[in-house]
Amino acid sequence: MNRDAIDFGTAPIGKLYRQMLLPTVASMLFSALFIVVDGIMVGKGIGSDALAAVNIVCPIWLLATGVGLMFGMGGSVVASIHLAEGNVKAARINITQSLLVSTLLVGAFSVVVIVFIYPFLRLLGCSQTLMALAYDYLLGFAPFLCANSLICSVGFVLRIDGSPRYAMVCSIVATLINMLCDYLFIFPLQMGTYGAALATAIGTMVGVVMAVVYLITPLAKLRFKRIKLTVTSLKLTLRNVFYQCRIGFSSFLGDVAVSVTMLCGNYVFMRLLGDSGVAAFSVACYIMPIAFMVCNAIAQSAQPIISYNYGASQFYRSQMAFRLALATAVAVAVLVVAVTPFSINAVVGWFIQSCDPAFSIATNGLPYYVLAFVPMSVNLLIICYLQSIKCDCAAAIITVLRGFVLLVLAFMLMPTLFGIIGAWLSVAVTETFTLIVSVVLLRKALKNI
Repeated sequence: MNRDAIDFGTAPIGKLYRQMLLPTVASMLFSALFIVVDGIMVGKGIGSDALAAVNIVCPIWLLATGVGLMFGMGGSVVASIHLAEGNVKAARINITQSLLVSTLLVGAFSVVVIVFIYPFLRLLGCSQTLMALAYDYLLGFAPFLCANSLICSVGFVLRIDGSPRYAMVCSIVATLINMLCDYLFIFPLQMGTYGAALATAIGTMVGVVMAVVYLITPLAKLRFKRIKLTVTSLKLTLRNVFYQCRIGFSSFLGDVAVSVTMLCGNYVFMRLLGDSGVAAFSVACYIMPIAFMVCNAIAQSAQPIISYNYGASQFYRSQMAFRLALATAVAVAVLVVAVTPFSINAVVGWFIQSCDPAFSIATNGLPYYVLAFVPMSVNLLIICYLQSIKCDCAAAIITVLRGFVLLVLAFMLMPTLFGIIGAWLSVAVTETFTLIVSVVLLRKALKNI
């Protein structure tokens, strides 16, 4: 458990970016593998109905991770700027407040979900056929929503503390444990969707414990700081948390946007094609978070460099880091779109048997769906850059457009105009129109700097 030798203020930007990028992307790829393996085990071990049931309840999981991303991004931006100013104590206080308050909020939400589990399932559009499977899965992971939130937050902290490789190790260990538990609970023990949820929870908890152990050791520069319980201290905590939430709100909205995509898509595909349509769309919903996570990994690699150098008034260095991250994200997205037509049958086959009606629906639709990845990668990188330089209002505008306003309109209009193909293209149309606004707001921000 060693800190990496990283100097955000003076090291060459290219070298810094590579130091952050490789372990961060590796960490996110293992997190993506975490999701994919879970989907494969559920699809192969329980069936396509179980896959659809998991997709129905996934927005609740994403809501918890969205809170983790919001506090992780907001707290890390503030802490990075404090570190650039030489104020380590303030950075530690901000990180402690961020992790503590997010845990309390998600813990309260977890209790509400458990108490009102059936109303939540009906709200998410769960059919009677999928109700038992969805209930078991939600019951399995709802008590551990805090861990899902924390695993997102602590990754930010470890990276700005100069330990991206240890963040990667936490992710790898969590993924390997999840894979092992998934196999044991789904196949030999036949625990169904409840077992799949429990496997995910156990893997996530192990990753969180590893990260927290690091943050309580003297090795961590950003270790926890005890928060006083006086009225003045609590007022300062609320003020700091509000400021962090304002900066990180776009990250929360971005994760919620994935939930809204799933929710709208589930309703549309259920209406057009029934349970088989939802099962087919669930394959896309396993792929979309992976693309989102890879883009986020690239953004998170650049974020400490951008924030630190912005705080040190070295604006050219912060813009260099953004350009490197943007070029990387676009290249990866173009590669994914290019290889999709040649790998589509194999990818869908990981989740759904070829004899299942959902298989042909997914293979016909996914090539249209992945067209969203290129404009999405640019939008996510611009949002991250705007957050990192404290242009939180502009970042929020872009996120609301791509995750709510334009997305809902696209899912309402595209299937009406173009049928099933229109439904698959809804996300791509949303991201493309959002990109126009993103570029305008980015140019304005750069001009102001």
